[in-house]
Amino acid sequence: MNASTPEFAAEPLLFNWESPRRRKVAISAFLALSLVAHAFCFYVFQIVYPPTVALLPPPARVNMITPASQEGRTLLRWIDAEDPALAFTTQRPPEATRRAPPRVEHIPSYLAAEPVLKEVPPQEVDLRIPSSQPPGAVSFRHRQALPVISQITTSVSFSQELDSLGAPMLPDRVFAASTNEAPETIRFRVAVSNLGEIRYCFHLNSSGDPALDEQARRYLTRCRFPQSSENAAKVDPFLTWGIATIEWGSDVTHPRATPTETATP
Repeated sequence: MNASTPEFAAEPLLFNWESPRRRKVAISAFLALSLVAHAFCFYVFQIVYPPTVALLPPPARVNMITPASQEGRTLLRWIDAEDPALAFTTQRPPEATRRAPPRVEHIPSYLAAEPVLKEVPPQEVDLRIPSSQPPGAVSFRHRQALPVISQITTSVSFSQELDSLGAPMLPDRVFAASTNEAPETIRFRVAVSNLGEIRYCFHLNSSGDPALDEQARRYLTRCRFPQSSENAAKVDPFLTWGIATIEWGSDVTHPRATPTETATP
């Protein structure tokens, strides 16, 4: 078939075979317009407007503190008052001169009484060889034995209010402390009946060991005063109050210290 026939002439072609000359002209026009716009902006911002002036930093300033002004004198006095180095320095008094010696407050003893000088011993050196067997026996000093300290027993005393009852009958003293510290003297306020027995016993202080305090209270409750016809007329028919004091001695047993167990690897 021939392409020049009227059937194929009416249909459009698949590819555009026109010359790209128009596109090149459009691109060239846009580039020229952009160049003109950049030149105009450069002219406006670099030539029309004044150039930016660069400001230099201010010069450094040094303020001198001098006593010429009232503020300066006040600041200098405050610095002198707060200076910690003045407390550790020796300052001369204002009335003293440079060559004058300071005032001496301490008078040494050698100015009042001249010390007696000792004579220097003669410098004689014995160059003889010492003997291997010097005369005389070597003296032995035996260690003196320490004096034996007698055991001090625990004592119990009552106040004067209970002297009219007679000498009390005390039980055996058996006290065991729970600590290794020395107990303090303990005092009780006791009330004795007309039968000679202690009805009431109150703590006035503590020995430092509660277990020892309870043992002392029980010990006093077992004490008995004698009953006689002479004392019956003197004794209060109700209760006689007094103070009982216990002074601890060396007969108080203390717990033994248990050795600590060594850790085995």
